[in-house]
Parts: sequence; C-alpha cells; structure tokens
Amino acid sequence: MNNGQTKSSTSNPKPRTSNLMQGVVVKSAMKDTVTVVVSRYVKHPKYKKYQQKSKKYLVHNPGNTVQVGDTVEIRQTRPISKNKHFVISSRISSPASSLEPNA
Repeated sequence: MNNGQTKSSTSNPKPRTSNLMQGVVVKSAMKDTVTVVVSRYVKHPKYKKYQQKSKKYLVHNPGNTVQVGDTVEIRQTRPISKNKHFVISSRISSPASSLEPNA
C-alpha cells in the first residue's frame, strides 16, 4: 500500500513565510547593525481607543547600506547574535532620495 513513498514526498511543501515588517532606521552607530522602529496601531481592550505602539529591533545591515531616516522592510531570520534576529530585505524610501537638488 505504501509503495516505498512517503506522503510528504508526493505533496508540494508550502514555502516558508517569514515575518515581514516595515520600519524607520533610527540608529546606525554599530558595525553591520541598525536599529529599526516598527510602529503599529492596536485597540485598547477596555477603552476601545486606538493607540500607536512601537518596538525597536536590532537588524543586520551587511555593508552598512542604509542610513538614519530610511524606511526599510525587515524580515525574520535565524539568530545572528544575542539580540539580532532580523535582516533588511529591502529599502523602501530614503529622505535623501526625495530631495532634489536645485540648479
């Protein structure tokens, strides 16, 4: 009945979805690491008012490619150090690119 095949080998496994978040770089004083603030809106359970909650994450930045003020997308990865579990997946915008030099 089994014919030497397992059920997992015949079905296609789902691709692993990672935790993606958007945030703003607030600190880049460390080598290959930046601090990103991710903000979200949550509803207070008792008062039903929406509040903005924010959390800081240490994010791996190979080659120091982003600067303070850049909006980035980060994704969860394997632990890189004690507190660093995220890596920059893409830079969404930067304040320097939105300014145009006047001729």
